[in-house]
Amino acid sequence: MRAKGAGRAVELFLSRDAVAPAALVRGGELSDRAARRLCDRLVALGALRELTGRDAFRLYGV
Repeated sequence: MRAKGAGRAVELFLSRDAVAPAALVRGGELSDRAARRLCDRLVALGALRELTGRDAFRLYGV
């Protein structure tokens, strides 16, 4: 993954049951849009699952 905050994102996904993209923004490495796109890319690759089934507030997990 070439995203700027990808390493921190992977650590969060592996250490928590569910992660909102907003948690990736708090470190300042990713913008809100970049965090959502990273999560969407990881879902498309099969590395993550979207847990809520909602459009507005999504949670992702391994």
